[in-house]
Amino acid sequence: MKTRVLILGAGFGGLELSTMLSEEVADQVEVTMIDRNDAFVFGYSKLDVMFGRGEMAGARLPYERFVKPGVRLLREEITAIDPVGKRVTTDAGVHEADVLVVALGADYDMDGTPGLAEHGDEFYSFEGAERLAGVIPGFTSGDAIIGVCDAPFKCPPAPSECALLLHDDLVAKGVRDACTITFVLPLPSPVPPSPEASKVIGAELADRDVRFIPGRRISSLRDGVTVLDDGSELPFDLFLGVPRHRAPDVVIESGMTEDGYVPVDFYTLKTSYPDVYAVGDVATAGVPKAGVFSEGAAKVVARSIIADLGRGEPAEPHKGQGSCYIEFGLDRVARVDIDFLSGPERTGSIHAASKEFVAEKDEFGSSRRARWFGL
Repeated sequence: MKTRVLILGAGFGGLELSTMLSEEVADQVEVTMIDRNDAFVFGYSKLDVMFGRGEMAGARLPYERFVKPGVRLLREEITAIDPVGKRVTTDAGVHEADVLVVALGADYDMDGTPGLAEHGDEFYSFEGAERLAGVIPGFTSGDAIIGVCDAPFKCPPAPSECALLLHDDLVAKGVRDACTITFVLPLPSPVPPSPEASKVIGAELADRDVRFIPGRRISSLRDGVTVLDDGSELPFDLFLGVPRHRAPDVVIESGMTEDGYVPVDFYTLKTSYPDVYAVGDVATAGVPKAGVFSEGAAKVVARSIIADLGRGEPAEPHKGQGSCYIEFGLDRVARVDIDFLSGPERTGSIHAASKEFVAEKDEFGSSRRARWFGL
């Protein structure tokens, strides 16, 4: 009988894992991947949408284009997860597995920051980015705040990118002198694993007269006022927020989580439940919450499953390595290379922003469109 592999979530991790299993052991596995959405969208597309550089319709990759031998991709809502029995209930029925992989990402806790939903705008959801695409053009004077409500959060460089791109937008509209930009971050620096990258980003923010407040999180919002966790207050006319993150409710209700996320072995991505893995933003895996790290973790899990089937060598330990592209504005992109797990310390290095990295970032996206969706 074929091994039943059930993958919850069709993001970076789920797409890469199912693709590898299809390529190498389609004759030995039945892979079922479940996601409630109808399309995949690269996270970095949200900045393009909110600043009018692209439309969401052009960024969507419909799951109907994901066709792999031995893989079913079902659009269903997951309502319960039993990690002991490796049994998952959805709005369409019950699925049982021999191997269960949880890759459902992180959800946004809008209620975790009082006043955020009523008085601010968030730009981390696709709906929020589309809404802001209609708001930002009308912002021509006053105080703007880019505020991160708590850590950890997805794509750590994104709030810095938002501040830099907002500056460029205001300059293009000829209203930069009528506006202030403040960036509030709970981390001590923009990219803590890379002092070099943090220094470069800090200099870019300073050159654009962006006030940077590190080591502080957003505590609450009321009409036109942001309250930080030290009690200080900042006025705002435009608030661009990064909500608190946590695992989806259905994962928390399964009993798998600790402090909001699923704990895993950093090097194998195994949970405390036999034959149950967790990859990507849903897991506490010792790496940043970003797509490229979800993809890397999925490769380790795929190698482990393939080896268990007697095909291939045992999986190498997860190295936690990946590259993130950072928009610096003015058609320039930098690349930060991060290594979290392969050595005794976390390391990070930055390659200076240039137009050449714009093309490399485009290739990052186009190669995965081709691999996963045949586009």
